[in-house]
Amino acid sequence: MNLESPKVSVPKSAEYLFNELSQVKNFEKLMPENIAKFEVLDENAFIFGLKGMPEIKLKMKDKTPNSKIVLGAASDKLPFTLTANLNENGAEATEIQLVFDGEFNAMMAMMIKGPISKFIETLAQNMNKL
Repeated sequence: MNLESPKVSVPKSAEYLFNELSQVKNFEKLMPENIAKFEVLDENAFIFGLKGMPEIKLKMKDKTPNSKIVLGAASDKLPFTLTANLNENGAEATEIQLVFDGEFNAMMAMMIKGPISKFIETLAQNMNKL
């Protein structure tokens, strides 16, 4: 299952946004209002929970300076990645798009597609808070 957020333009440089997103503690600023839990486990991992959904542990998987950050599920039960693609448009503007990619059975995909789409859209829209 592959889901993409709308592209969001943020009035910050790609370097600034990359540095902010490289620090997992900053993902708390991007979370939706219905967050029930957010806890930094170490410099590369955090756990979060939204009301009515199970807690999810994410860890930093890959970073390409100023262009891409990849977070992945720490559990093999639900394997997925969340990638932030950064595309600088001038010195003080960057376009960001989040891409969720996971392998789920048809039933699970049907259940989580709506909530995950809304979640990544909210994360993208909150990028201005960094």
